[in-house]
Amino acid sequence: MGYNIVVVGATGNVGREMLNILAEREFPVAKIAALASRRSLGTECSFGDKTLTTQDLDGFDFTGWDIALFAVGSEATKKYAPIAAKAGCVVIDNSSLYRYDPLVPLIVPEVNPDAIEQYKNKNIIANPNCSTAQMVVALKPLHDRARIKRVVVSTYQSVSGAGKEGMDELWLQTKGIYVPGQEYESKKFTKQIAFNVIPHIDVFLEDGQTKEEWKMVAETKKIVDPKIKVTATCVRVPVFVGHSEAINIEFEDHLDEAEARDILREAPGIMVVDKREDGGYVTPTECVGEFATYISRIRQDPTIDNGINLWCVSDNLRKGAALNAVQIAELLGRRVLKKG
Repeated sequence: MGYNIVVVGATGNVGREMLNILAEREFPVAKIAALASRRSLGTECSFGDKTLTTQDLDGFDFTGWDIALFAVGSEATKKYAPIAAKAGCVVIDNSSLYRYDPLVPLIVPEVNPDAIEQYKNKNIIANPNCSTAQMVVALKPLHDRARIKRVVVSTYQSVSGAGKEGMDELWLQTKGIYVPGQEYESKKFTKQIAFNVIPHIDVFLEDGQTKEEWKMVAETKKIVDPKIKVTATCVRVPVFVGHSEAINIEFEDHLDEAEARDILREAPGIMVVDKREDGGYVTPTECVGEFATYISRIRQDPTIDNGINLWCVSDNLRKGAALNAVQIAELLGRRVLKKG
């Protein structure tokens, strides 16, 4: 006995990854539907050894379906998620639409699984921002031990976080630098992304933050602890897949770097690779296709009383999006629906 699953936005980067992960993790699926907009109608998607043909999202009847994984933008989610939820299908939404709704749980299963019970408020569960998801997996076990006061994080975010258009732009600009006559002007990004870094993701807010930076602040508080102070600088880098973060953490209590390393080694969802030698750390290219959030460069911060620095890397299409959504579905199945 399994679940009837819908993947909404199945032809996009995250939607395809959701299908891959559902198959890889052998999620108990009784029936599955791949939905897309009319312009992608009939496109084929892989689900394990099966090939699915996309159906039209507009007009799809969600009655009788258990879980819908949404991987479309906020506008489409705003229209279709309430329809699915009203039909009795639990929505797990990857957009930012419901993340800050106090009635909708924002879930990272390794961090705040008990919040899953709140799904009953609207029959909707929110998936956090990609940069937040990997960071809070590292923060939570350390917070449980020594209580975090403040986090300063700088992100190095891959172009896949901006979708297929972002990946295409990096490829075309890189090719254009080497091939005369194939120069490619920036369209998706505000400046050239090839061989460059851009300290700007999402729109600017009045206080000088970008919305991406604000998301990390608001979501960390909602998922882990509202008392934690967070300041972020989010940067787009010329990497296709994999987000990296340099994280500085100030604690209320002293935490030795050796104990921090041991805590992280035992924490769910984390793989510690931390050797103080050439190559003794993980980079984005090494985390692609992996489920884990990788932690390296764990060390004391000597400039404050109770400080730790660390390096955090994860596949943003997986833990930052599709994997976390599937893990939420697994959690929902274990704790609530219990059909698997």
